[in-house]
Amino acid sequence: MSPSITIFVFLLLLLISTTTQLDSTLNLSNKSSNPSNGLEKTKSRAGGAPARNLSSAAAVITADGELAVELGGGEVVWTTGNAAAVEAVEARLLEEGNLVLVGGDGGVVWRSFDFPADTWLPGMNLTGDRFLTSWRGFGDPGVGKYSLRLKPPEYGEVELVFDGTESFHFTNPFKPTASFGYTETSLESGVRPPLTRFHLDTSGQLRQYTWSPQAENWNMFWSQPENLCTVYGHCGNFGFCNARLLTPCNCIANFQPVDSGAWDSGDFSSGCCPQDAAKCSSDDGFQEVGVVSFDGAVSESFSGGRSECDSTCLSNCSCVGLIHNSRTNLCKALFGSLLNLKNLTSDSTNDDILYIRVPKEGVTKKKKKRTMILIGKIGGIVVVISAVMVVVALLFLRRIRIKRVKREKEEEDAVFLVTNLKVFSYEELHAATRGFSEKLGHGGFGAVFLGKLPGSSSSVAVKRLERPGGAEREFRAEVCTIGNIQHVNLVRLRGFCSENSHRLLVYDYMPKGPLSMYLKRNEQNLSWDVRFRIAVGTARAIAYLHEGCRDCIIHCDIKPENILLSEDFSPKVSDFGLAKLVGRDISGVLATMRGTWGYVAPEWISGVAITAKADVYSYGMTLLELIGGRRNVVRPLSGGGGGGGGEGEKWFFPPWAAKRIIEGDVAAVVDERLVAGGYDVVEAERVGLVAVWCIQDEEGRRPTMGMVVKMLEGVVEVGVPPPPKLLQALVSGESFHGVGSDSGTGESDRGNSVDSHNHSSTAE
Repeated sequence: MSPSITIFVFLLLLLISTTTQLDSTLNLSNKSSNPSNGLEKTKSRAGGAPARNLSSAAAVITADGELAVELGGGEVVWTTGNAAAVEAVEARLLEEGNLVLVGGDGGVVWRSFDFPADTWLPGMNLTGDRFLTSWRGFGDPGVGKYSLRLKPPEYGEVELVFDGTESFHFTNPFKPTASFGYTETSLESGVRPPLTRFHLDTSGQLRQYTWSPQAENWNMFWSQPENLCTVYGHCGNFGFCNARLLTPCNCIANFQPVDSGAWDSGDFSSGCCPQDAAKCSSDDGFQEVGVVSFDGAVSESFSGGRSECDSTCLSNCSCVGLIHNSRTNLCKALFGSLLNLKNLTSDSTNDDILYIRVPKEGVTKKKKKRTMILIGKIGGIVVVISAVMVVVALLFLRRIRIKRVKREKEEEDAVFLVTNLKVFSYEELHAATRGFSEKLGHGGFGAVFLGKLPGSSSSVAVKRLERPGGAEREFRAEVCTIGNIQHVNLVRLRGFCSENSHRLLVYDYMPKGPLSMYLKRNEQNLSWDVRFRIAVGTARAIAYLHEGCRDCIIHCDIKPENILLSEDFSPKVSDFGLAKLVGRDISGVLATMRGTWGYVAPEWISGVAITAKADVYSYGMTLLELIGGRRNVVRPLSGGGGGGGGEGEKWFFPPWAAKRIIEGDVAAVVDERLVAGGYDVVEAERVGLVAVWCIQDEEGRRPTMGMVVKMLEGVVEVGVPPPPKLLQALVSGESFHGVGSDSGTGESDRGNSVDSHNHSSTAE
């Protein structure tokens, strides 16, 4: 890729970038101390010598006119080093986040933007000798291992490098003048763009954040590399990486962290070492890891059997492991560090198996264990042969059966080496729910009961699946897949039970219940801020299922009943992945989805292949309910009153709401309780337009959920969508009686009615 193309692509990613508005001024008076006070000036990059005790640290302007970080006792750990040029009399923190020193004539003599640390702001340029460097750890602002710089010698590309800080010595005779930065533009004239910043994280990721005024939080908008396991050296030597877990790095079996303190703080780069540390010996053995990929190590390849492969590696103390392919009889001896070990996909055709070299103490223990098992088996055979009494034989057979069941269970559990899920017994969950006595609700997959686990003060929700499907091993595999999916707006799966015919899932309990509870006029009214937070949080959760997981997960049943609310009304999407988990075929899914009329995308009814855009449609329908504070399908309060149609009819809200939103009259759609109490008109218009885009007839016209998040947050401009004609056509057929049809237009100012005898609905 040419330098010009590289810079263009990078600039394209930054077009949506905006400035950080700090809007404050820091004034520090000149410290009139005696120049001979013994202050030791340390001129270094910020973060090179961080202050360990912040309680005793202070920023001062010294008598020499420099800004310094001073510790108790007069020790200076960092200075700006500008005294040789012009002395400063004042320090100011400018609106864009630039800390500057001002001289007596009012001119700037030093600015922080010329000395970047780990954060990149608008107006701050990277040059040949200015680069970003990550912190050493989450609580340690020392110089870390990852840097973002202009790539020498051409300086036409930006590169993220590992442990390359010390190599930045640009001594080339022609000093580079290249400079790279970014600016911000507003999508709407007269509107200030959202705040943004770049941050080089301790994990080695470059991340872009945008500020959400509604949530009062920085939201990550973009990151590279997207997968933490592709960051070089992230998990260190012998570290196993799984980006789907909250803690992505773990040591392989029989290994432990080299630096436990660093691992606890999130710095995994020190890697792992054998639990039984010992010097290199020809008696060492090998521990099988499996079919994996890794970074860092170099290999020497040769043909040979497993025994020849073992002996070759053991003859060299620098050999840390080997790879052997029994099919091709190819061996690779490995030298150096094995960084970021990662499992290959289940459909991989790679037969290369990794074996890690381990000390002889560990091998001796394993051999002794195998010997004991062999002795036990021989003893068992002797007992069987010598047994005369039938009772003894039955007891022995029973013992064999118990061992087999236990071994099978251990083998099944061993399939999932890394999981945060707890395996419950049916008896435990029966006791936790007091015999399933307090029912919280009932959905398409089964009933949900309130429970409390022993030794825990928090409650749980136990879902009892009514259609378990699948065998024990397959059920556990799928449950662990769901359990490894973690997102702040997804209900967390804490554990499961798979015992005989019982299939139960244990979730965090959401005390505020489902969103559907608040879509009734006689229930608690949700403020606009809460509704907007629910809209954005739900969209983020679905976008994560579609785009953030290794495999796209289509929820298939997005509706208010499946959006649960935590204590602070944060949304948590539930029942994701359960359609696959219970093992239903596509016809069963179609039948179930038609039962939830009002959320089903047109492609479900037509029988074509279903994509993630079906969830987008259901989300749009849910969004209309959230704006209006009502269900999409409801029975009128009185037959024929309020424009609702005749007795026995139901009023269909979306076609009427979509028409009003497209015409720019979103106020007619918004819950009247919000109109009385106040709401953000701009946000409401944006949410309404997004909802109509989501319920477009053709799935190709609907945005992705990732784009929906950006539209809701105001990062992407939302245009006026076309009317969903199929939705209008559905309610104008024989099964539907349009309110006010005698006008000859087929349209109504209040909505459309649905013949309840021809269409079922689960609206409550």
